[in-house]
Amino acid sequence: MKIEEIGAIVTGGGSGLGESTVRELAGRGAKVAIFDLPNSRGAEIADELGDAVHSFPVDVTDTQSLTAGVDGARESMGSIHALINCAGVGSASRTVDKDGTPFDLDHFRRTIEINLIGTFNAIRLVASTMISNEPNTEGERGCIVNTSSVAAFEGQIGQAAYSASKGGIVGLTLPVARDLSRHGVRCCSIAPGLFATPLLAGLPAEAVDALGASIPFPPRLGKPAEYAALACHILENPMLNGETVRLDGAIRMQPR
Repeated sequence: MKIEEIGAIVTGGGSGLGESTVRELAGRGAKVAIFDLPNSRGAEIADELGDAVHSFPVDVTDTQSLTAGVDGARESMGSIHALINCAGVGSASRTVDKDGTPFDLDHFRRTIEINLIGTFNAIRLVASTMISNEPNTEGERGCIVNTSSVAAFEGQIGQAAYSASKGGIVGLTLPVARDLSRHGVRCCSIAPGLFATPLLAGLPAEAVDALGASIPFPPRLGKPAEYAALACHILENPMLNGETVRLDGAIRMQPR
């Protein structure tokens, strides 16, 4: 897949990994649709990057909102060849707190609803439009890249909800790739480690430095541009399919 020839949707494109991916795609000649909440920086980023980038107010957990966004993206870009799912939230709470209070089940549901169900909601709706694309010389009509996390494999204390949501993304990657193979649509996921994103923005500098030093090599937080580079490589490499790729500097998370 040649990036300069595609239309791409990036969920969560108003910040963090999603924003960096939007910028990388646009810089390489793609048309890009930013899907993010109405109070995000999506519209601001689209205005900055020019006519090839569009912003749509989308909540991935709301099918009506997401459907309207997909329809708008297809109208503005002509066709949709790529979906990069970056929309998600972090969460931290123990199964039972120190005082014996059990995990708030509504909080658990919200994390699953946004991170896991929201990802699949975007996959199913965008894939249904991709299959009508004309295939390229490889017979390919589209590619989907999801965002999991190393927490899917080594969830830390307090990450039951987050790890479950990201583990679900790992679990759906291969079946979705198999489902869509007959249509020439690929599906992969990226499992980032510790990255310099808004999720870590509230930590003191000392804590951020300590987190970076815990990574074997390079001993620093990942850069969103490194995520974007891998997402673009997945789009370009037709043999990458059904796989979750760790992007983590060889870190293996400890319990805390």
